Amino acid sequence: MSVQVHLPTIMRTLTEDQKTVVVSGTSIQEVIHDLERNFPGMQGRLMQDGQLHRFVNIYLNDDDIRFQQGLASPVKPGDAITILPAVAGG
Repeated sequence: MSVQVHLPTIMRTLTEDQKTVVVSGTSIQEVIHDLERNFPGMQGRLMQDGQLHRFVNIYLNDDDIRFQQGLASPVKPGDAITILPAVAGG
């Protein structure tokens, strides 16, 4: 099943500067694996030791996956996933 993934500028070097890519998966975890298959290096930018980096936020249809089922959050055809790096300031 295909879903759209919207990427931040910093990760577009891996996607030949594409803002949005279409990948497959039935969960966020599977989507990340398909991103890695299509764009090597992507998984390393998103995860470490099987967990999301603490500075990476993923939204499934505008809902933060941390408040759903995390990486196991189910994905349906046509869903939109947005990856955002956490921003700190001072």
